[in-house]
Amino acid sequence: MSEIIKNNSDFLFLYEAINCNPNGDPDQENKPRMDNDTKTNLVTDVRVKRFLRDYLKSTGTEIFVDMEGDSKVSVDSKLKAVIKRSLDDENFINEIYKDKPEYLKIYKEVAEKQKNDAEKIINELANKDFKHKEINFYLLDYLVKEKFIDIRMFGGAFAVPGYNHSYTGAIQLNWGYSLNKVELIDSSSIVTIMNDDNSTFGKDYRLHYSLLALNGVINKYTAQSTGLTDDDVKIFRESLWNCISAMPTRSKLNQYPKLYIELVYNEGIHNGYFGDLRNYVDTKPKEGITDKQIRQFKDLEFDYSRLVDLIKENRGQGKPIKEVIVKNSADVLFPHN
Repeated sequence: MSEIIKNNSDFLFLYEAINCNPNGDPDQENKPRMDNDTKTNLVTDVRVKRFLRDYLKSTGTEIFVDMEGDSKVSVDSKLKAVIKRSLDDENFINEIYKDKPEYLKIYKEVAEKQKNDAEKIINELANKDFKHKEINFYLLDYLVKEKFIDIRMFGGAFAVPGYNHSYTGAIQLNWGYSLNKVELIDSSSIVTIMNDDNSTFGKDYRLHYSLLALNGVINKYTAQSTGLTDDDVKIFRESLWNCISAMPTRSKLNQYPKLYIELVYNEGIHNGYFGDLRNYVDTKPKEGITDKQIRQFKDLEFDYSRLVDLIKENRGQGKPIKEVIVKNSADVLFPHN
């Protein structure tokens, strides 16, 4: 099995949005989120995590923050549904308690008493009068961390009978912002906006071009709680890179990854050692082009030389950076060594 991560990392992720709405603001008629003082575009961590979860689900990976069947459900209903499915698999139960034979013995006594009825087993284990509450907690803790990669990545909070616990995610994303000033497309198009139980009409707000940058951390200390493994991090990198363009909708079409850089630190180096990595990249319109005329990546001068210098100066034995992981699009020629 893959081991829990042993190093802290900081990462930078850039992607572009062309003629679309990267993240609508429900308080502003679903216009693209903006910092109006700087004329930059914003995207929340929640929006990006939704991209990630949808992509993971499309690859057949089970996630926790999801519908149950075709219905939206509460946290406790989702957890209960997962428990029911799990309790029907005797081999899985044996796997859960393989290191706790005394727990397995008591669990099987409960299961036999309740004639293997999952609903009744759940209710007895969670009953406030049940003397062995640690058995229920151990079961739920295992299920949450072992079955759901999004909990191992981003954490979660649970307040259900017999299990009141929260996990801080080992992977944290900040809000993203555009490295260029953006312009909304001048349009009065009317579209149908689908809500949970009805639909309304609204304007189709989009922007011409946004080069969005997010920073984030992968923390080895909180990974001890969520169980985030080296394999999980590999999946995270691949999924973050692919999810932006892999799950297009009408308003999110034309978004593409440009650059992912992860600084894996040596022992003793903590997250944020170099601050926000976005501070080491610079953009400006190319000569002869104004901010309002930016329509594509090649309209920008993209300068990452300060980040390259930072890596060269601080990588190697006895220095902060152990390893640098890079993914880049064909038009962003970032050195890999």
